[in-house]
Amino acid sequence: MKSHASDRIKMPPGFWEGLRQLGIAAHDVARKARLPLAIISEPVVTTGDYFAIWQAYSDLVGDIAEGIVKLATVFETAKFPPTVLATYHAPDYRDALNRMVRYKQLCPPESLRMTEEGDDCTIELEWRSAERSGPPLLVGITLAFLLELGRRGTGQPLKARLVEFTHPMGDVQALEAYFGCRIRIGAQGNRLTLDRKDLDRPFVSYNEELLEILTPVLDRSLNERQRGRSVSDTVKWIMKRSLTGGRLDVQAVAMKLGMSDRTLQRRLADENTSFKQLLTQARHEQARHYLADPSLEIKEVAYLLGYEDQNSFYRAFRLWEGDTPSNWRTAHSGTSISE
Repeated sequence: MKSHASDRIKMPPGFWEGLRQLGIAAHDVARKARLPLAIISEPVVTTGDYFAIWQAYSDLVGDIAEGIVKLATVFETAKFPPTVLATYHAPDYRDALNRMVRYKQLCPPESLRMTEEGDDCTIELEWRSAERSGPPLLVGITLAFLLELGRRGTGQPLKARLVEFTHPMGDVQALEAYFGCRIRIGAQGNRLTLDRKDLDRPFVSYNEELLEILTPVLDRSLNERQRGRSVSDTVKWIMKRSLTGGRLDVQAVAMKLGMSDRTLQRRLADENTSFKQLLTQARHEQARHYLADPSLEIKEVAYLLGYEDQNSFYRAFRLWEGDTPSNWRTAHSGTSISE
């Protein structure tokens, strides 16, 4: 069963720097993705934002294959996140790939499945939500990076045996030159097939001491994620980030989660709540948080919570607290309010 409990995705710290080296400005990507510029400095994004960012890069670079090859080769090893550092400093290619499969669970929405049979090692990319798959360029860069990992780790110009994609990927010849093998388009799945003998190659980048530090931390994070964050917690988190600027509906939140609004409503019902209840809770919690800041005027608080007018906020707040926002602020001045 695929997990859907968490929708908080960390953008790799080197992503924006990699684009800069390719001559693509981060703000151009944000605008193309129709996302606020603040997304550039926000390390955590939703599935919808994550897909939009990758699609924007794909649109700006033009050819999908060109975008895959350029970013895979320009991405600096020093910018790798901890989940990838733990693979780069593994003792050999097999251990690195097994770590990648394991720690990919910390980086939804994609997951990896690895099988060894005969002379082949095949790694297939799957999406955790069956309702929505990522942009083709994201698929390609994920598989390219698995080979790039082996090349950088072993210091050898490794080649794949076969690469398969379900969708068109632009300049196939460019991809074949990069992967060093035949590219199959229109396949049943997105797969990278390696020579199994290459998995035994030692990594020149092996660092036992660093692995002893990283492994327990990553395993602990993985165990915490597998225990799961509820869908309702994630929805409320998205709501709090999206209240400002007007009406927030279930379709908009479902899109950010990469699922249909019907599926979202069903999963919330499974957790004995609803979109309306969570929206009320999010507004109530944020209202208390904002009112604890004396620099914010009441009308600003109303706007930040997405109310069209101040009177609507006053009526809602009286229902929540039995008092006006002004009186509540006075009574709680100097008191720490948690979100």
